Amino acid sequence: MASRRWRTVDEVGVSKASEAKQACAWLHEAAQLIREDPNRQASLLSFGAAGQLVMTGDLHGHLRNFEKLQRFCALESSPGRVVMLHELIHTEPDPPGTPDFSIDLLVRAAQWKCDFPDNIFFLQSNHELSQLLDHEITKGGRYVLLDFERGLEARYGPATGDVLVAIKDYIASLPLAARLANGIFLSHSLPDALNIDRFDCSIFEREPLPTDYLPGGSAYALVWGRFHTPALVEQFAQRLGVDVFIAGHTPQEMGHTRIGRLLILASEHAHGVFLPIDLSRKYTAEELEEHIRKFVSVA
Repeated sequence: MASRRWRTVDEVGVSKASEAKQACAWLHEAAQLIREDPNRQASLLSFGAAGQLVMTGDLHGHLRNFEKLQRFCALESSPGRVVMLHELIHTEPDPPGTPDFSIDLLVRAAQWKCDFPDNIFFLQSNHELSQLLDHEITKGGRYVLLDFERGLEARYGPATGDVLVAIKDYIASLPLAARLANGIFLSHSLPDALNIDRFDCSIFEREPLPTDYLPGGSAYALVWGRFHTPALVEQFAQRLGVDVFIAGHTPQEMGHTRIGRLLILASEHAHGVFLPIDLSRKYTAEELEEHIRKFVSVA
């Protein structure tokens, strides 16, 4: 049996540089495609009444569920299907104390966008926004951005800085929400009770200002809002003329919950779910809830 040949330190460095170059290419190309998307007007995506849209919850680096999503969607043979992704980065390192390698999912998703530019779409989220602005998140006593950047360093070595620039280009390109012709509104979250009255709904009709992304701004309020009630959701639905909201953000141990007109999905664990939506028909929130699929059901 031939002996195993170990790579030299120099060869490892070349490999990391090559991987970083490819990751940057996919992230920058995805960002350009997102900015130039014909479905996009300002910070809002719009979809008509034909085909199917598959909505996900937070994925947080969960490659296995992402791969199942790719198998379910089978975009090579399903050109009428589109997919909505959000909150791809910042996983819980396992075991604790190890680097966060959720960059692997982000790069895979960017590649998917490059391969299927008319089928893959993204929304802004609080974790991506925090990474863009370098606003550290503490969770369970750990520093989330620090763990993520440790993962980048382990993956890409000296080219980490270039990859960070590409990641920020991608995040800065993301739209805030999507409106479907059948009355469904998709976003990472909704404003909470402290922010809903001062929320500027015109943000969906214009490009956000830098201040919109900071605490007190409407983009920030949209992606960070929690603790919704049926009355709050109803109030926001009336303001936007929406039948049903679908979001993520709030952890769901069993995969999803419904709060009045709001469905909250989670995709980042073994009980994770996704939701195929027929764009040609109207739904109530209760009807949509019946169509939720678990990733474990996908072979």
